[in-house]
Amino acid sequence: MSVNYRWVQWNRHKRVYDATAVGAIALFIGAFVIVGSVVYPGERALSGPILLLRAFGVTALLLLHIVLAIGPLARLDRRFLPLLYNRRHLGVMLFFVALGHAALVFLFYGGFGNRNPIMAVLAPDRALSWPSGLPYEKFGFVALMILFAMAATSHDFWLKNLTPRVWKSLHMLVYVAYALLIAHVVFGAMQSERSVLYPVLLSAGVIGLGSLHLLAGLREVSRPRNAEAQLGVELAGWIDAGRTDAIEDGRATVVCPGSGERIAVFRDGDAFSAVSNVCAHQGGPLGEGAIVDGCITCPWHGYQYRAADGQSPPPYTEKIPTYEVRIAGERVYVNPSANAPGTPVEPARLEGKGDG
Repeated sequence: MSVNYRWVQWNRHKRVYDATAVGAIALFIGAFVIVGSVVYPGERALSGPILLLRAFGVTALLLLHIVLAIGPLARLDRRFLPLLYNRRHLGVMLFFVALGHAALVFLFYGGFGNRNPIMAVLAPDRALSWPSGLPYEKFGFVALMILFAMAATSHDFWLKNLTPRVWKSLHMLVYVAYALLIAHVVFGAMQSERSVLYPVLLSAGVIGLGSLHLLAGLREVSRPRNAEAQLGVELAGWIDAGRTDAIEDGRATVVCPGSGERIAVFRDGDAFSAVSNVCAHQGGPLGEGAIVDGCITCPWHGYQYRAADGQSPPPYTEKIPTYEVRIAGERVYVNPSANAPGTPVEPARLEGKGDG
């Protein structure tokens, strides 16, 4: 968290994350070029620029799959949360790799004529502009512009001034970019490469990514819902959040009300509190975070809130809705009716450990 905008607030975690990602990208591109040189020897050999632009293109598509997979993976398994923390850094790297691919394409295919290299590629002067019948270069160019818009607005300055809703809507265009890049490959490279390996790998990526999102969605749908009628009038309509011992200390379980935002039920020792699952900063999933130094900490950018009242500690001013919590027997229940952001709510406590 920061009161003022800064260029990048580097820490050891960010440096290790970025250095590892940049190193892995460089190694993959280098390995692709070397393997390509071995696979296509002699008369079948590909020129250096062709191998390099293919390496950048494949790396960009692979990175996009990884970026889109991090979210559902983190929801399915907490061990992926460290990748989620600096996902925007990976997105910026993705743009620069894609830009490298585009630059090589424009220079190699459009840099030796008397026309503007960009126009020479995007609007080729020939009777049959695109062998597949579709302008696959334009698909890739539009996707690149979307990735540029996302990378250019990745800093919190833009999040603050565009408002979280607009910012999030803009960054959801990544799925449009993904569809365009798949079309770019299908109607472009795969028209000249007839090996069955390419459609198999591409299909595996699309199906795998779709399956991850589906599994994560099904897990959210299967979250605990309304309490049973036999619990009595007092808890009728409340949501069963599960057994008290199933919620890890310092962590949360997320429940889905019939309507509205999901609710994160946190355990801090023997105390249970509930807040909105949506971080007021960027809409991050608070339920995937942890209680650090007594505050709920968003896994995306470290924004913090006190569990008892949903307010950020001074001098910060962010607030999130809170919810009433009760313990009945060995189970935790939460009232799905939200309190106003920043409303204090007494935590529920285990029987014999305090008030409850």
